[in-house]
Amino acid sequence: MKGTDLPTSEGSDGTIARPTPAVGRDTGFSRCWAEIGVYGSGTCPELEKFVHCRNCSLYSSGALELLDRPIPAEYRREASHHLANQKRTSNGASISAVLFRLQTEWLALPTHSLQEVAERRFIHSLPHRRHGIVLGLSNIRGELVICISLGHLLQLERLSPRESVYARYRRLIAVNSEGERIAFPVDEVHGPHRFHPQEGSQPPATVGKSRPNYTQRLFFWEKRAVSLLDPALLFSGLRHRLT
Repeated sequence: MKGTDLPTSEGSDGTIARPTPAVGRDTGFSRCWAEIGVYGSGTCPELEKFVHCRNCSLYSSGALELLDRPIPAEYRREASHHLANQKRTSNGASISAVLFRLQTEWLALPTHSLQEVAERRFIHSLPHRRHGIVLGLSNIRGELVICISLGHLLQLERLSPRESVYARYRRLIAVNSEGERIAFPVDEVHGPHRFHPQEGSQPPATVGKSRPNYTQRLFFWEKRAVSLLDPALLFSGLRHRLT
């Protein structure tokens, strides 16, 4: 840029001294790129030669001056204060779980135990399996997957169609139980959520008949009680009922 042919001098050791910008002494380096360069008015006659300020030696020397400038006292104080503070570590790692609703109950399973959440699909009933825990087969990504009734296993009271006003939220959750893919329909899926172990409590004996056998902990989310299911116990109960 204008005035970019800055003089250089050779030291006694043969090194070339760095050019010193002639303007912007208050900041320690020239800011002509922000005034008449590509970040300014664009009137610098050297733009015809360099096209962009980054190709100019003054722009490079300005960057070096910026890196070599003394550290401001305020920056030193902030850095010292930051390093002097002790790190606050949380008591225990958080638990990632997927929240879903079954009837009026909110439940959760650890995220790692779920394979996918799919749109609600048609379930083909099986001969001699029209009642009980097995609902039938459903096509998920070209694979026929056994669909079970989680509400039947947990002994949740079934709502009437009139009470099920949120049918549009229904989804199908697929899990993997020792290499066997199983799916179960739910009425709503909230998605993943993180809990801290200290937030939860052991489930009381009055929670939903047989559900304490599968509930690992109870959490509260948006003023709702959520039962975190134990995947090992749940899948063991499912396999036992399927055999």
